[in-house]
Amino acid sequence: MANRKDDALTLVLIAHIPPNGVEAFQAYEDRVLPLLNEHGGRLQRRLRNDMGTVELHIVSFPSDIALEKYRSDPRRTAAAPLLERSAAKVERLFLRDVH
Repeated sequence: MANRKDDALTLVLIAHIPPNGVEAFQAYEDRVLPLLNEHGGRLQRRLRNDMGTVELHIVSFPSDIALEKYRSDPRRTAAAPLLERSAAKVERLFLRDVH
């Protein structure tokens, strides 16, 4: 049986947001980031440049299942139009600890 820690997943998200999309992107984040805890997720680090046009998140989940539950949360889905309106280009890196 695998150790539960071995199932843990870390995501690094890098968002590039056009200046006219910053407000919509931040509104999206205000809606979806609070949902992380409900699904076992944890925002470990959130960094943003002075203009708000680049944002980096380091987020962890205890498992792929927890991540999928977060991603399919209807409240997150309902907020998706804000992300689309922001026109942000988001790079997602799915990583695991190396022993």
